[in-house]
Amino acid sequence: MSINLQPQLENEHTKLRPLQEQDFDALYPIASDPKIWEQHPEKDRWRKDIFQTFFDRAMKSGGAFVILDKHTGNVIGSSRFYEYDEQKNSICIGFTFYAVAYWGTGINPAVKELMLDYAFSFVSTVYFHVGANNLRSQTAVERLGAVKVAEQEAPDFKEAPKINFLYEITRESWQKRKASV
Repeated sequence: MSINLQPQLENEHTKLRPLQEQDFDALYPIASDPKIWEQHPEKDRWRKDIFQTFFDRAMKSGGAFVILDKHTGNVIGSSRFYEYDEQKNSICIGFTFYAVAYWGTGINPAVKELMLDYAFSFVSTVYFHVGANNLRSQTAVERLGAVKVAEQEAPDFKEAPKINFLYEITRESWQKRKASV
C-alpha cells in the first residue's frame, strides 16, 4: 500500500490540504513575523526572498500542507511530510509553523495528531528534526511523546552546519499514549 503524502486531513478545529502555489500570498504574511523564526536555525526566514525559497522547496517536496482554521477558513500555518523511506518504514514530519495568534491554543497537538494517525497507518516510525536551540519545538514534540534519539549536523549554505536533534515516535508508543489519554 503506497502512502499519499498530501491527503486532506481534518478534525473539528483544523483542516490540512495540499499546499498550492497561490497559498504563498496567505502564508507569507504569517511567516513574515520574525517571532516565528527566532529559535529556528534559519532565523531570517521571515524575509520574503528567504521564505520564497522555503515555499518553493515545500511545493517541490510533494508532501506539504497549508493548515486552515475550520471555524474561520483562515490560513494559519503549514507543515509537511518528508523523507518517506519505505525500506526503513519511516517518515518525517516537520517544517511546521503557525501564526503567533495560534500558539498555545492546542492547534499544534491537534494537527500533529492528524498527521501521526495518518502516517502510522503506513509506517512504524515517525521522526522530527528540531534545531538544537529551538526549545519551543523541542517541548512541543516531547509533549507528543517523541524521544530524542540523535544529534545531526544540518547543512547550512550560508554558514557553518547547524545541529539538529532527531526525535522519534513509534507506532506502538503512539498507540499506547493515545489509549492512556
